Amino acid sequence: MTSADASTEAHPRFAAALDELGLGSVLAQVRRFPEATRTAEEAAAAIGCELSQICKSLIFAADGEPVLVLMDGASRVDVERVRRELGAEKVTRAKADVVRETTGYAIGGVPPFGHRTRTRVLADRSLLDHDVVWAAAGTPYTVFPMEPKSLVAHAGGTLVDVRERTA
Repeated sequence: MTSADASTEAHPRFAAALDELGLGSVLAQVRRFPEATRTAEEAAAAIGCELSQICKSLIFAADGEPVLVLMDGASRVDVERVRRELGAEKVTRAKADVVRETTGYAIGGVPPFGHRTRTRVLADRSLLDHDVVWAAAGTPYTVFPMEPKSLVAHAGGTLVDVRERTA
């Protein structure tokens, strides 16, 4: 794939966001797969990386307000920790229509930034365990690599510990 056709691989809104952020060079690194990579497991298998190198972009509703949580692919979000972090009464997983309305993308293709609306962003510290993480580029078929600190910064994220603890 040449960099010229790479720009057509990412979702147009996400490609525009990369340009606005001065990250146009990332477009050349977008990878498209013939099969959907909607889950972290599918993405890791397609890329050939560790499951924890996948950055999941998950939308939750905190007292009715959308919140983006960036989490490594091997971990689950602890909703109670998110609730405490936000000082919210109630936190639930957002429904598919809320995800699309908030971000402009369908579940399985939500990137960490370049959303339709600005939301609060929490990024789990586990993402920093890697030199590079992979995130959705706006479609269930596309991903891009980025250094985790840069990804969190461009997403406007606050580093937190919100992953479920394993026994």
